[in-house]
Amino acid sequence: MRLLYFIRHGETDWNAEGRLQGQRDIPLNAHGREQAARNGRALAGHFAEAGLDPAGFDFVASPLSRAAMTMRIVRGEMGLDPEAFRFDPRLMEITFGDWEGVTLGELATVDKAAADARAADKWNYVPPRGESYSMLSERIGRWLDTVDRPMVAVSHGGVNRVLRGLLAGNIPTREVPILDVPQDRILVVRGDDFEWL
Repeated sequence: MRLLYFIRHGETDWNAEGRLQGQRDIPLNAHGREQAARNGRALAGHFAEAGLDPAGFDFVASPLSRAAMTMRIVRGEMGLDPEAFRFDPRLMEITFGDWEGVTLGELATVDKAAADARAADKWNYVPPRGESYSMLSERIGRWLDTVDRPMVAVSHGGVNRVLRGLLAGNIPTREVPILDVPQDRILVVRGDDFEWL
């Protein structure tokens, strides 16, 4: 049975400002580092309570620095070597292409027609030189098919959304892009079921 602990990276300044971050490499801010430490402590406590040995888990992160730093902090809080994990580029965030760095409010001022088109169909809309949630879901679905051992993964909000959409199977695609994606909780996946830690 699949066992996956999925952690969204901690907050960045762009998260706090509501900027479309995508695949731009924005670092954690102080609050984000605190969130990562909280998740590391929670995971350490959970592993101890459940009798889980971290040595039996694959630790993998998106190569973007905010995910990598989150993983380093999580592993440090677990008493593990902060650097002993691997990267998987398939776990990178959805790319917003030319829109990265702007807020949706700014986008509506610059290109209202495009902002309205995306708002009408976030699942299928592809920003200029970007990626749709539908495209991201296909990428993450292919990655999920390769998860064949217990894993701790650190990735991104959009990835969290489509992962839950894939696992639940009954969330309308129009709702997947607006699912809440906390940065201070851990998504626990057992088989095709999930819960929050």
